[in-house]
Amino acid sequence: MISSWKYPSILLVGIGVSNIGEWIYFISLNLIVLDMTGSALAVSGLYIIKPLATICTNFWAGSLIDRLNKRKLMVLLDIVRAIFIALLPFFSTISLIYLFVFFINIASSIFGPTSMTYITKLIPQEQRKQFNSLHSLITSGAFLIGPAFAGILFFIGSPIFAIYINAIALFLSGVITLAMPDIEKHTTVSSDDNRLSLKVIKEDLSVVFEYSRENRYVMMIYFLFSGVMVIMASAVDSLEAAFAKEVLSLSDSEYGFLVTIAGAGIAIGALINSFFVKKIHTSVLIGVGTVLVSTGYIIFAFSSSFLVAATGFFTLAFFIAYANTGFLTFYQNNVPVDVMGRIGSVYHLIQAALVILVTSIMGIAAQIASIQLVVIIGVLVMMVLSISLCITSFLPSRSHIFQSELIVTKKI
Repeated sequence: MISSWKYPSILLVGIGVSNIGEWIYFISLNLIVLDMTGSALAVSGLYIIKPLATICTNFWAGSLIDRLNKRKLMVLLDIVRAIFIALLPFFSTISLIYLFVFFINIASSIFGPTSMTYITKLIPQEQRKQFNSLHSLITSGAFLIGPAFAGILFFIGSPIFAIYINAIALFLSGVITLAMPDIEKHTTVSSDDNRLSLKVIKEDLSVVFEYSRENRYVMMIYFLFSGVMVIMASAVDSLEAAFAKEVLSLSDSEYGFLVTIAGAGIAIGALINSFFVKKIHTSVLIGVGTVLVSTGYIIFAFSSSFLVAATGFFTLAFFIAYANTGFLTFYQNNVPVDVMGRIGSVYHLIQAALVILVTSIMGIAAQIASIQLVVIIGVLVMMVLSISLCITSFLPSRSHIFQSELIVTKKI
């Protein structure tokens, strides 16, 4: 048992180091840009760069990921990001910072599907659900530890000092990844057929579309889940601070405490989930989990006091780990690992485009109408999508997909 968890444990340590560093980087960069420009608009520009990098990257990244050695690519991306982040404090113009942040986010956009494919290949099917629950626990822990650690670093030094610490954390993450087994020793891109070209990208896009056509149920689960947990959640979250300040009339300290309550909810939910996840069916984790997350958002949207808003925040945060664990397990068990990089990259591209579109629509609507009305409409849409996902997850005709939870090994 201990031996079988040796490499998964090392991988979880690397994920933890990387996630804590990412929070330090995120907070530090916001402060650096704000100090340089004094403009909240300049800071908001950082939030747009990530989905833009995904859109510019993911239509070709999957072709690269599925043809390269995953472990080596992950190490390279960690080192590249570490170097680029370490260079950020040397720039005195916002345009150069934006440019390098764009490159960093390109590397991150490639890293996500790469690590997902590597994890799926490394972790045996019977360990995936437990691993995903621990993954959620670590990322939620980073949500609490990262900002706290950043605050300590700011007290000791400055945001620039914290940026350097993040670069070191990413470098360490790369070193930890080097300790992982090379499960693709013979993977190479030396042949003409494997070289990245427009023809190859077109052929790979056809593979993704063909897979989606033949596996409509998997695609439906993916986009319903993304609609709730990524697209609508991102759009509603973008109005969260304004809602708390203008509708609930919370002070900065009260809003900060509200966020802390959400962090506690994530951590407690993920901890309990890690103990009981093996006893909960994947379809329940996905379907019921997303409905309960949406319920928390609805409580928040209809709240009129701090106590009710805090209840909503804790509820939605508590069940995030359950929904995410179920979805990751379903995705890993039903998407062919040999094309997972291409499928994940294209789906993430569509997801990023929808995040920008829906967030922009809700932001403009909040300027025209009331913030509360827009948030209420947003969370009601979330609930409709959640209920649709829950019903889809429990379809009797599709129960065999969850019951067997077999890995699809058929090559497209």
